[in-house]
Amino acid sequence: MIDQQIPLRGSAAPLPVRPRTGRLLVLAAVFVCAACGLVYELELVAMASYLIGDSVTQASVVLSVMVFAMGVGSLLAKRLRGRPAVGFGLIEAALALAGGTSAIVLYACFAWFGESRHALVGFSFVIGVLIGAEIPLLMTLIQRVDRQDAGGAVADLFAADYVGALVGGLAFPFLLLPMMGQLTGALFTGTVNAAAGGALVLWVFRRDLTRRSRWLLIAVNGLVIALLATASVLVDDFERAARRAVYGESVRVAVRTGVQEVVLTGARHGPLDLYLDGRLRVSSRDEYRYHEALVQPAMRGSHRRVLILGGGDGLAAREVLRHPDVETLVVVELDPAVTRLARADPALSELNAHAYRDPRLTPVTADAFTWLRHNRDRFDVVVSDLPDPGITSGAKLYAAEFYGLVARTLEPGGRLVVHAGSPSSGPETFWTVEASVRAAGLRTLPYRVDGRLTGFAAGPEGPGGGTDAPRDWGYVLAGRQTPRVPGAGPGAPAPRALGARELSAGSRAMERARPREVPPSTLVHPRYQEDH
Repeated sequence: MIDQQIPLRGSAAPLPVRPRTGRLLVLAAVFVCAACGLVYELELVAMASYLIGDSVTQASVVLSVMVFAMGVGSLLAKRLRGRPAVGFGLIEAALALAGGTSAIVLYACFAWFGESRHALVGFSFVIGVLIGAEIPLLMTLIQRVDRQDAGGAVADLFAADYVGALVGGLAFPFLLLPMMGQLTGALFTGTVNAAAGGALVLWVFRRDLTRRSRWLLIAVNGLVIALLATASVLVDDFERAARRAVYGESVRVAVRTGVQEVVLTGARHGPLDLYLDGRLRVSSRDEYRYHEALVQPAMRGSHRRVLILGGGDGLAAREVLRHPDVETLVVVELDPAVTRLARADPALSELNAHAYRDPRLTPVTADAFTWLRHNRDRFDVVVSDLPDPGITSGAKLYAAEFYGLVARTLEPGGRLVVHAGSPSSGPETFWTVEASVRAAGLRTLPYRVDGRLTGFAAGPEGPGGGTDAPRDWGYVLAGRQTPRVPGAGPGAPAPRALGARELSAGSRAMERARPREVPPSTLVHPRYQEDH
């Protein structure tokens, strides 16, 4: 059936290369285009995960929409098989433009409109349609170069396609993302895509093009490459403008690490805000309430050796080091850029009372789960100051298995305290955390603290501000024995923001609100839904 639709060799102009050479050039183009296509796909998933969160949902949306769109594209390509060379050239130019600019457009929608979901679905569909149209046209072109049986042609095309996808899939996280970043990496990929597609058609199949088609392809590909190159030159200015739109004019530090985007805003002697991946993690306006409520109740009892999981900003460490009888404090933080910022930035280091200068503190750069699996030391207190749980890689840090590892590190009378989100805006998440801690064999005492006393609310992952933010912070205090009602113990530092009465009231309120049965979250069955 395929052979019937392909012109006979005698009815077409001879190619400027030998059949074997032409076949290799077509397969090379398939390889490059497949690599670029997978980079676009991964770029969309990564960008959506950074901007929207919940990477499982975003990956599911992108992949399902793209696969469906690829089927649509394959059907639409049937209309172009009469002019496969010019059709393929125009499709590759359109794909290069759409894929190359996708990251910039998504970030612009997020920065200036606060919403990028619709753009994500749109780009997934358009890119999927264009990728789906490639293979039918390439099938026609490779038969045009070197006629062979359909099975052999399909095998060759898919082999080149799959190997190209492998290279693109590995190049994205190991080369493009660390060396160029999201935006420049997508623009570079689009440029390579346009150059490869245009070169194949304009050289190998140039005798199949009319004069008008040839100049059309030259103009279109030149315009696409010029647009992508111009965008690459201006990408730094665009990023600065987008950051100002998101964070305001007072951005002091903005860096993309291998883990996340870290942004610090505010003047040295004014309000200070720390954002991680666009989410307000710390606000100097009310962080002291959050961190005092997190740390001080767990310090009631023996606390010679303390472990903080997360908390690279040094603010939880500041609260721990207020106790002069603390001998050892270990802070396990995944992102070394956060700990460097907490050490070196004058405003942030002043806010954390220069905690990293204290000889009792030992910073460790590691994933908390992996570190706990290999740790053999014991601690009197473990403070879990981690981002809120969601269906992401962070969900494992709120799983029952994680708390089982924590329980193994506790001394017989040791305590664990966990920041578990907002009980008012996310009660299901809060009680799932509590159930997961209990599933590890620990006895729990939940409590809450109001986050609005200073006029600023608790942010989605910790202390922060905003009218839509949660009204409170929720915590789970746990140990092998039932913990005592939160409050300051003998010899504790004088509270700066919280009193024992407020903590006790928060504990009683949570006990009254305790639901009957909530299943725990596990590694194989995560039960957290990320708030947006």
